[in-house]
Amino acid sequence: MLRFSPQRGDGAGEDDVPTHVCTPDGELLPMFGDALAAEIGRRHKAPVQVMHLKHGVFDDATVSVIASDTVDTIGQLAGLSPDVRRFRPNLLVRLRETGPFQENAWVGRVLSFGTGTDAPSVAVTTRDIRCAMVNLDPDSAVAAPAVMKAVVRANDNAAGIYGTVIRAGRLAIGQTIHLR
Repeated sequence: MLRFSPQRGDGAGEDDVPTHVCTPDGELLPMFGDALAAEIGRRHKAPVQVMHLKHGVFDDATVSVIASDTVDTIGQLAGLSPDVRRFRPNLLVRLRETGPFQENAWVGRVLSFGTGTDAPSVAVTTRDIRCAMVNLDPDSAVAAPAVMKAVVRANDNAAGIYGTVIRAGRLAIGQTIHLR
């Protein structure tokens, strides 16, 4: 599934949801059609059913956040170019003070995006304990176990944090984030 990519239909805007999926062979298939289920099933060697879930499926919480320094350090330790896509975060943040794994200290606190009493906010609930998915190259799906080994050795198998939205709102690139 890693090498399948969602695609928006012709004339779709940036905020429109994807309607098709591009297969690893470059074939464009409707998102909820029988052809996509058949193609995934063929590759998986078992029948599959494509489902539409209104609220999505989450590993552990609704928001995943990781700092760019954390991604960079893991890449260095693994001997690979850093690629944030391996970690599948909802948000990638750049910190004022450099250093990896600062997210650990955020558990139990709140991230507020922007200023004002109505700023979007996320309650940080737990460290993001990583699974073997971080080993898979997002483009080729080739495994590099050095990534998971680096996370385990450097930070007890955690990279980033999970959180829950406590105040919804619009986020923007370059927006200041406050830790409360």
